Amino acid sequence: MKCDYFVYILSNKRNGTLYTGFTSDLLSRVYAHKNDIVKGFTKKYGIHKLVYFEQCDDYDAALQREKQIKEWKRSWKLELIEKVNPLWQDLWDETLRNS
Repeated sequence: MKCDYFVYILSNKRNGTLYTGFTSDLLSRVYAHKNDIVKGFTKKYGIHKLVYFEQCDDYDAALQREKQIKEWKRSWKLELIEKVNPLWQDLWDETLRNS
């Protein structure tokens, strides 16, 4: 049985505060962030917009990718987001439609 994992970036606004995470259930995880179910950083700073995500084939790949992105300079993260989401739209609705 294949299980997909996702690395994602949330933000509170364009060029705003960023949060990077990974999960095996993107919909549930982002829902939890959006509804402040997850205590901590995203709740404290109102980080609710899904601005970037990518799929990985396994847990280790997702974990390594998350760590890699977290270590990047902010400018690299912004470039990554803008490459696929130049308007910084919330990808939540699109993700729901495609699930």
